[in-house]
Amino acid sequence: MAPKITPFKISVHDSALKTLQTKLSVSTFPDEVEFSDNWSYGTILTDVKRLAAYWQEGFDWRAQEERLNEKLPQFMTIVEVDGFGELEMHFVHKRGKEGSIPLLFCHGWPGSFLEVLKILPLLTDKNGTGPSFHVIAPSLPNFGFSEGPKKAGFGIPQYAEAIHKVMMNLGYEKYVTQGGDWGFAITRLVALKYPTHCLATHLNSVDIPPEVLPSLTANTSSLSPLEKEGLDRTKWFLDKGYGYNDLQGTCPSTLGFGLRDPLFLLSWIYEKLHDWTDSYPWTDDEVLAWISIYQFSRAGPEASVRIYYERNHVHLEETMRVHEYNADVKLGYSLFPKDLCVPPDNFAKRLGEVVFGRRHESGGHFAAYERPETLIEDLREMFGRKGGAQDIGKNISC
Repeated sequence: MAPKITPFKISVHDSALKTLQTKLSVSTFPDEVEFSDNWSYGTILTDVKRLAAYWQEGFDWRAQEERLNEKLPQFMTIVEVDGFGELEMHFVHKRGKEGSIPLLFCHGWPGSFLEVLKILPLLTDKNGTGPSFHVIAPSLPNFGFSEGPKKAGFGIPQYAEAIHKVMMNLGYEKYVTQGGDWGFAITRLVALKYPTHCLATHLNSVDIPPEVLPSLTANTSSLSPLEKEGLDRTKWFLDKGYGYNDLQGTCPSTLGFGLRDPLFLLSWIYEKLHDWTDSYPWTDDEVLAWISIYQFSRAGPEASVRIYYERNHVHLEETMRVHEYNADVKLGYSLFPKDLCVPPDNFAKRLGEVVFGRRHESGGHFAAYERPETLIEDLREMFGRKGGAQDIGKNISC
């Protein structure tokens, strides 16, 4: 019997909205000091006060629900993850024209399925030029409206298995992937674990292990100016922006008590939206819609940070393979200067058979949301008539 696919609409219970408003109404803020609005110290007080007040009284979540339900076709399905039993998975699914390429989009933290909002109509455009795609964007387990595992040890291999099985449930036996942030590690493992199914991977970020950075910066004479800037950005991130990663990777449960407080959740994620983008002009509605996905997530906002701990403590040998050369699956990458890890091209080419690579002059960590047209152009070139993965497009289109 074919796996069950059930249509889904976001509909947060009234009680959850009431609880949010109540918590925000009794929130207290740090005392104002002369550096309260200095981003060098973290999220600034003026912005958090404004956003919290708007979240409590002016922000219309119901309008956001309606918008997301209208623009993003959403579904549920159940997958069996080895050792963890059944998990109900939420995902966005929109088909392009006949003969399109199935594309599995994988978000990271603090992202979500919402990141496909701008690229979905472009990738599935039935009247556009170049290759078209069937887009599948799951909420990872512990994120969004997907179920979270109740057992410890759910690491990167299990995330890879879960999203692969969503594709199997949909009948996409062969597909390509796109991802950044955790999407880098997860889609890399998808390609390693399921090379007869996942035939190509496109990345919008390439992870640099901290221990590797010194060797990359030892001799930069042969690098282009953009490559040198990329290493400077990477060094900034590892020196000054990595604290969240250490916290989430060592004591996620302790941090989880804080993330249950909406003021803390707001300040924790808003800092990343500010620091990890290339001066993206966030509106208050965008920020709060983004963070509300975490506030109202099925497993709770605290569940989303457990992936950092599990990455550091379980399935270490298999997880480290994401940095190995994979000769079986074609690879493309797009690098953006305000991402967190921005390696030289020769480092990215250590990962596999690179059939597409491009370094952009603007853009940050959330490429699909910040620079949707740019990302689409890269994907269409990679899988297009003259692209390095054109043969894959011909072989797996459906």
